[in-house]
Amino acid sequence: MKNIFFALTILFGSQIASSQNFYDEATIQDIQITFSQSNWDQLLDQAYSSTGDYIMAQSVSINGTVYDSVGVKYKGNSTYSSNQVKNPFHIELDTYKEQDYQGYKDIKLSNVKNDPSFVREVLSYKIGRQYMDASLSNYANVSVNGTLIGLYVNSESVSKVFLKDRFDSKNNTFVKCNPIAGAGPQSGSVLPYLLYLGTDSTTYYPRYEMKSDYGWQELIDLTDTLNNTTVSIDEILDVDRALWMLAFDNVLVNLDSYIGAFAQNYYLYRDDFDKFIPIIWDLNESFGKFSSTGTGNLNSTAQKQQMSHLLNSTSSTYPLISKLLANAQYKRMYLAHIKTMLLENFANNQYFTWGQTMQTTIDAAVQADGNKFYTYANFTSNLTTDIGGGPGPGGQSTPGITNLMNGRSTYLLGLSDFTQTEPTIANISVSNTTPTLNDVLNFTATITDENAVYFGYRTANYLPFVRIHMFDDGAHNDGAAGDGVYGVSATMSTTFLQYYIYAENSGIGKFSPVRAEHEYYTIEITPPPAGNIVINELLASNDITQADQDGEFDDWIELYNNTNSAIDISGYFLSDDPTDLTIFQFPLGASIAANGYLIVWADGDLTQTGLHADFKLSASGETLFLSDAGNTIVDQITFGVQTADISYGRYVNGMGGFISMPATFSSQNTNVLTLEDNLNEAMKIIVYPNPSSGIFTYEISDANTDLSMMVFDMMGNQLLTLENNTSGTIDLSDFSNGIYMVRIQSDSADKILRLVKN
Repeated sequence: MKNIFFALTILFGSQIASSQNFYDEATIQDIQITFSQSNWDQLLDQAYSSTGDYIMAQSVSINGTVYDSVGVKYKGNSTYSSNQVKNPFHIELDTYKEQDYQGYKDIKLSNVKNDPSFVREVLSYKIGRQYMDASLSNYANVSVNGTLIGLYVNSESVSKVFLKDRFDSKNNTFVKCNPIAGAGPQSGSVLPYLLYLGTDSTTYYPRYEMKSDYGWQELIDLTDTLNNTTVSIDEILDVDRALWMLAFDNVLVNLDSYIGAFAQNYYLYRDDFDKFIPIIWDLNESFGKFSSTGTGNLNSTAQKQQMSHLLNSTSSTYPLISKLLANAQYKRMYLAHIKTMLLENFANNQYFTWGQTMQTTIDAAVQADGNKFYTYANFTSNLTTDIGGGPGPGGQSTPGITNLMNGRSTYLLGLSDFTQTEPTIANISVSNTTPTLNDVLNFTATITDENAVYFGYRTANYLPFVRIHMFDDGAHNDGAAGDGVYGVSATMSTTFLQYYIYAENSGIGKFSPVRAEHEYYTIEITPPPAGNIVINELLASNDITQADQDGEFDDWIELYNNTNSAIDISGYFLSDDPTDLTIFQFPLGASIAANGYLIVWADGDLTQTGLHADFKLSASGETLFLSDAGNTIVDQITFGVQTADISYGRYVNGMGGFISMPATFSSQNTNVLTLEDNLNEAMKIIVYPNPSSGIFTYEISDANTDLSMMVFDMMGNQLLTLENNTSGTIDLSDFSNGIYMVRIQSDSADKILRLVKN
């Protein structure tokens, strides 16, 4: 998301997925499941109660696109029953064969059992996506063997596809925080509170579902840090995202979550920078449908309206709340997030407008749903009015959404925590709006009613933000000391810089933009012009990065089309010989899609299927030429000695100069040197202290001691090659402060570590 900020060439953005058609809120999806067996419901019930396995559907049609041999099973806890027709579905398109719909493989369909309004889940996700990475959500009509089962909520699965899209990695520790046996009275204390339970991982097994191949020790480390120290919690947890999740659950009275009785329905994913990111999930009982707080029940809408915004903040049973809010700065940030949510969604009735639009979209489908759990009259009234009884837990009443939230917004905004004077942030400016690489930029802002001001920034997508002080002392290009103008300097070490400003006083904080860190300001270097078709990236030493169609790890060359139209490159040539530019000619019909990529394997093997050039790349360096059909050179690149599995590509993608970078096969180039772990469990690494002023001590436990260790800066430049010892020191004393990457390889593992020098 990018908008112009003031009159400057500063962009305002966030890393969010664009809504593909499958999750378009204005369109009801059509999903038709066909089983060859007439007793399909019995088979699904049996699988649910025993193995939990999928049953093979003969086919699944999604908006007219048919997939054969698809895995289908029932899902859910309180929303499933063998005695009801309309049960929740989990459809897995790739259970038996590789296939997907618009990139999605897992389809999660909720049966709306506990929501007369039909909008709780979709509306909650819509609100949540403004502040954190959360699932897309809309509606689908679902039929089985030609019979309409009903209207379902279709929410994007928090899967590896989701992780890769939001966090640019997918194979790190990934935990679903729901008790294995399901939450309910039977759960007792076996719940995912994030309590530290000792070093025995089996103690954690009943409380969490590990979705990755490894990670129990990392989860234990998180609980240990969270419960037993507050000094370093931000080194292992993305605190800002955690505060947004807690604020979201509290404002929306979403008690079937971490803040309620069962402390469940969230995920934890550890990103490439070793921080756990919390992800909300399962919002069907948001807006006060669930009543238990863990210390009692809120039995009326009035009680839910006035639920404390500090619920469980003094309870040691809920360390994610009590430990974070015991930190005065984190509490001020939390209050700022709550106030932002209230003002942007509820005080202005934006949520009601969205809810009305959703109900209009699905009105006819709700009427046609003969298996819905509430009446059509309940549907039309529950957006505003409480509904008594129903099929939910204990048949309890369901608050009218606006009845609950209008009262809750008024109540919370009337509390002293939110009526107190907050800082104001205005007149944000930067000294140079058209910077070049390595320019030092001076940022200033006018701040009032503050005790402290911070500048959060990063120089690459997905990196954690670094937060430093801004000053009003006359010594930071801020004007006169004490004039209310704060200043700070930052270097354009890459082609863009993302930033926000945070100010606080003794009571509450304020962000600019208010949705930071999820949204932020961006200033960019304008890339130089480039040709229509360019050599975009090459890998001259491919050991493990990408195999061709025959499973061979050959050298490859990536071309990129910088235009918005497909380009026919029939007759173009690739060569690594300046005396013969016609070594490899593209065949008739070869083209590159608009803003698209094309891979040529440089393996000297013309017998293989696909584009295989009659030459290989030299890892010791050479020049590569791209010529058009008239034998005119349209692009060329000279490269030096190459490192295995580190590519040489344009940054920015398609237009910039060439740098060493992580290989981004047939996708947008990045200057962030990160890799997903390969057989990570085979290698255990300890680095301390980190951050450090320059000297880092490391210890490596690996059955294979034949190690390769290299240090890179954030531009992908190799700085050091280290001795292949399993212990020692990394000395960055001679380098400037910042973030560095260490790649450690052995036959059994390949890992990237992040070092912070300050």
